[in-house]
Amino acid sequence: MLTDGPGRLPAVVMNGARVRDTAGLRRACGLAAAAAGWRPPLMLPTTADDSGAGQAGAAVGAGASLVVAVGGDGTVRACAEALAGGPVPLAIVPAGSANLTARALGIPARLGPALEIAFGGQNRQIDLGSADGSVFVAMAGIGLDAAVVGAAHRVAKRLAGWPAYAVAATGQLLMRPVTFTIRIDGGEPLTRRARCVTVGNSGALPGGFAVMPDARLDDGSLDVVVLAPAGLPGWADVGYRIALGSRRDDAQLERYQGKVVEITAEGPGLPRQLDGEVVTASNSLSARVLPGALLVRVPAGSAASRPQDG
Repeated sequence: MLTDGPGRLPAVVMNGARVRDTAGLRRACGLAAAAAGWRPPLMLPTTADDSGAGQAGAAVGAGASLVVAVGGDGTVRACAEALAGGPVPLAIVPAGSANLTARALGIPARLGPALEIAFGGQNRQIDLGSADGSVFVAMAGIGLDAAVVGAAHRVAKRLAGWPAYAVAATGQLLMRPVTFTIRIDGGEPLTRRARCVTVGNSGALPGGFAVMPDARLDDGSLDVVVLAPAGLPGWADVGYRIALGSRRDDAQLERYQGKVVEITAEGPGLPRQLDGEVVTASNSLSARVLPGALLVRVPAGSAASRPQDG
């Protein structure tokens, strides 16, 4: 049970599968906290049964005024779910394979600089997404993107980082297209034969490729991308445009924006993912934006209204 009282008390939620030197992390967190005038942090490891939501909630209950997530996008998402709508900010120390949210916020990959921002940065309000009752920070998807996430080997992700997703994608690119019906903000339904539909709060894929270049973490909207490449030549064309950050759309790559997105697919349940974690398969995905739902720590002097996506 946590017993520390209120004050400038930070809590560090660390993903044990990602942190190899827990003693070194504890020392680094203690030094960075002391240098910025914080109390010694609570160190709360995740477990197989709880990827961070319970630890973040317990920290807030113990009086923590800052939660630092050390891990990947899954750890960030779990902590964000516990902190959503509250006054306690979330800081991120990226230690995952993709680190999409950290990248979008301009958080450096190195431990020392990331901790300096965590304990000495400024607060910024960003949106969250909600998909079928669960929070996501970066992206949610149904179809091929989730299949790639599921195919990426856990050990390969830990050792190689985002290239593990690229390797996994090679076995999924020719996955048969599915008929999707997409309704945005209650408008006329769009029917598309596609490989996947992804809803993004930020716009970059693992590796920093901007599949949704207009996505912003604080614009009060979600971006939607429909991928329907025709065979390997189509994938080459789509990949080239994404690599260039092109905004040119056609039948193989379509992008939209909205506040509420409802997706259904014909046939049996499809793979689905939230922030790079596979969730229960289904033939539907409903997402909506939660404007300004989360406080995060960003570098001091960062622009208040525009994240650094990509």
